[in-house]
Amino acid sequence: MPYEGSCHCGKVMFSVDADPPLEAMTCNCSHCSRKGFVLTFVPAAQFTLKSGADALGSYAFYKHKINHQFCTTCGTQAFAASAMPDGTEMRAVNLRCVPEVDIDTLKITKVDGASF
Repeated sequence: MPYEGSCHCGKVMFSVDADPPLEAMTCNCSHCSRKGFVLTFVPAAQFTLKSGADALGSYAFYKHKINHQFCTTCGTQAFAASAMPDGTEMRAVNLRCVPEVDIDTLKITKVDGASF
C-alpha cells in the first residue's frame, strides 16, 4: 500500500510505492540531529515526486554524497537523494513528513553518524 508525504506548505509532495515502514533510523550527525530526522530508505524507483520539483533547493555537506532536498518556501526537508555503495539510487524519506506514520510505533535504529 503506497504512502504519501509532503513538506509543511504542501508544495513538495511525494509518494512511495511500498508499505509504510515499521522500522526507521535516527542519526546523531550534525545535520540529522539538528533537524530531528526519522528516516527510512527506499529505492529511487519506488519514490515519485508528485509536485514541487521547481520549489526544491539542495544542500550538501561533508563528502557531498547526499543531495538533501528542501522546499524553498517552507524549508522542510522531506527527502534526500543518494546512492548506495553499489550505485543503486536511493531516497532517504523523512518520516516526520508522512502523516500516516506514527513515529512512536516504529522500531528505531540509532546510527552514530557523528563518527563517520
